Amino acid sequence: MVYGAVEKNREQRYIFYAWHSMKAKKFDSEFDDANDLTETLDTSKARRPLQNQRRVNVDFPAWMIESLDREAGRLEVTRQSIIKVWLAERLEQTASDK
Repeated sequence: MVYGAVEKNREQRYIFYAWHSMKAKKFDSEFDDANDLTETLDTSKARRPLQNQRRVNVDFPAWMIESLDREAGRLEVTRQSIIKVWLAERLEQTASDK
């Protein structure tokens, strides 16, 4: 079932927000039955806590890029994913060693 709300913004224009409403038990049941729930979620304001992204540029030697690409290909992921995972693992390891 779709419900909606009307809200005034700063410019005094009306904005219509629509969302799907579902009781928690029904949501849990649908999830447990492996049903697709993407239509019931409003992801427009979804954020990953403590995961703000910042861009950095890093220069790597050619041999390192080739090794990263080989490993990324083997795992069928992107080079960026390999770098992020390996850096996160190393940072977690370093933090737990202290």
